[in-house]
Amino acid sequence: MSTPDTLADLRVFDNEQAWLGADLARQSDTWTHVFTDEELAEIDAVVHRADASGKDILEMHIEDFPMPAVARRLEPVRRELLFGRGFHLFRGLPVARYTIRQSAIAYWALGTHLGEPVSQNGKGHVLGHVTNLGLNYADPEVRGYQTNARLPYHTDTSDIVGLLCLRTARAGGLSSLVSSTSVWNALVRSRPDHARIALAEFHRTRWGEIPEGRKPYSSSPIFAPAGGRMIATYVRSAIQKAQLMPVVPRLTPEQIETLDHIDALCADPALHLDMELAPGDVQLVSNHFVFHSRTAYEDFPEPERRRHLLRLWLACIDGPELPASMTARMGTTGNGRPDGINVPGVPFVAPLEPA
Repeated sequence: MSTPDTLADLRVFDNEQAWLGADLARQSDTWTHVFTDEELAEIDAVVHRADASGKDILEMHIEDFPMPAVARRLEPVRRELLFGRGFHLFRGLPVARYTIRQSAIAYWALGTHLGEPVSQNGKGHVLGHVTNLGLNYADPEVRGYQTNARLPYHTDTSDIVGLLCLRTARAGGLSSLVSSTSVWNALVRSRPDHARIALAEFHRTRWGEIPEGRKPYSSSPIFAPAGGRMIATYVRSAIQKAQLMPVVPRLTPEQIETLDHIDALCADPALHLDMELAPGDVQLVSNHFVFHSRTAYEDFPEPERRRHLLRLWLACIDGPELPASMTARMGTTGNGRPDGINVPGVPFVAPLEPA
């Protein structure tokens, strides 16, 4: 396992990405926006027109969603996601009076103004569901969003991940974000040996969703500097499940200690920021600067009341510079951006009511 020979890479980053959750909890007005009446009127107009067209959502593009006031609002948010703090929360999308198709169209409309939707799983879903399907997260090929289990802090394989909340759980399901740059800074200051290990390769399972010509696991550092920023990619459950593969090298005690340290820093109340998503909320998060998490939750017994979110993974042509080690692991779009779960097959919108 290779590691940097000097401490040159072990520097802290004093930039917009290095925020502290305890500070931002007192500044929610800087990262939250409630849709205005003007913006909702624009969204309503494009949703009803697109819905009446009968077109498949995948056939709808930014040209189908002229929303000048919304576009003006999204432009600085997009810059903030790609080059600033790395997250934003919109509130007030009227999902209670929309059908699920109309909610999906509204969400898709916002997404087209932010980036290009990419596939989230081996089935090719570009608009997918985050809901409990009754699966066991311990299964090597089960991903956490299909369960009601706690999701440890992690990143996804795209520039931006977005969630639209349709329904909340009976209890739990709290969302949490932490600046991966601040986690890196804390790692360097407290345990530079762990920081050095996190700059070297870790192997992770592909969950059985294997692109053509690729191995069943991928490899990349957790942290890698690029373009004057610290880029991060982390899914500990994928690292642990890769250990079930005989071909994957065993984690060393020092690597396990490093992973434990990263998780402990994420859990530090001074570093992370908790938020409770309500119906109509749209949470947008950079996968390069922010680790996201969710607490376990208890659902309602009635299927029609169970927790349900719609998810988008977005590639952004003008996103931040990324290290070659990470783009090689992820695969890229024609524009060189992270390409989600890029497997053979045609991307499509998942059935609007999950099975």
